[in-house]
Amino acid sequence: MGERRALLILHGKQSMNQELRTAIYAKREQGWEIAVRVTWEAGDAQRIVAEALADGYPTLIAGGGDGTLRAVAEAIALADSDASLVLLGLGTANDFATAAGVPLDLHEALGLLDLEPTPIDLGEVNGQLFLNMATGGFGTSVTTNTSEDLKKILGGAAYFLTGLSRFAEVHTSFGRFKGPGFEWEGEFLALGIGNGSQAGGGHALCPRARINDGLLDVCIVPAAPDMVGTLGTMLSGSMNGVESVSQMARVAWLEVEAPEGLDLNLDGEPMSATTLSFKAREKALRVHLPEYSPLLRD
Repeated sequence: MGERRALLILHGKQSMNQELRTAIYAKREQGWEIAVRVTWEAGDAQRIVAEALADGYPTLIAGGGDGTLRAVAEAIALADSDASLVLLGLGTANDFATAAGVPLDLHEALGLLDLEPTPIDLGEVNGQLFLNMATGGFGTSVTTNTSEDLKKILGGAAYFLTGLSRFAEVHTSFGRFKGPGFEWEGEFLALGIGNGSQAGGGHALCPRARINDGLLDVCIVPAAPDMVGTLGTMLSGSMNGVESVSQMARVAWLEVEAPEGLDLNLDGEPMSATTLSFKAREKALRVHLPEYSPLLRD
């Protein structure tokens, strides 16, 4: 390892996290210099990343939910920086960190500072980067409408409960999809375009996704006569179940047309458009991950 100096960008809601404070003190005792900056409002993560890179920090730590992790990862990649990133999943779902095998124990997670970083891909859509997944359709509605109070009580299961309660509001979207060796168009219930494998509190929409293969995994759940049954299968979390009701593909790029507009969720960041251009940005970021992370190829 090189210089043992890092800066933690921490979501404001975690500023009083005593377990994290203890873990940082322990890491400092091991010879690491770790500074902490706390976010307060939109744009803070990007600003703090820029300041940290200007100050020459070789390693950044992102502490928060999927949205915080995405914001920090995107800022580092857009700066074309060689700085590496450690992930602390401190949100409700922690979809990317969980799928990547990042320990929930914060002492163990900070232990990843001592491992060499691995180059990984990021997803890109219309110039915006995402670390984990872009979701659309019914899944996006569930993620957006799950209350913070319910998430505090039930964690990731809150998304599943919200999905069950909103079956009566199910509606489809129309889209045309085209990528290398793949074309599909029609009405669909849900959409996942993944760099990572799961979203919405543990639902493996793209169970075979890998973050160092130069590809994005596509999961389209077409509209079906039995929409409730199809969504129940999708929300069950079974790999075989998801693939049995979906159109699946693995592509380097994907063009999407949605004449009536399509609302997307990029790791917690909303966006809406009628035309979408996706691509995998290869080796865009260096991340400290467990050696046998499930999201790494081979």
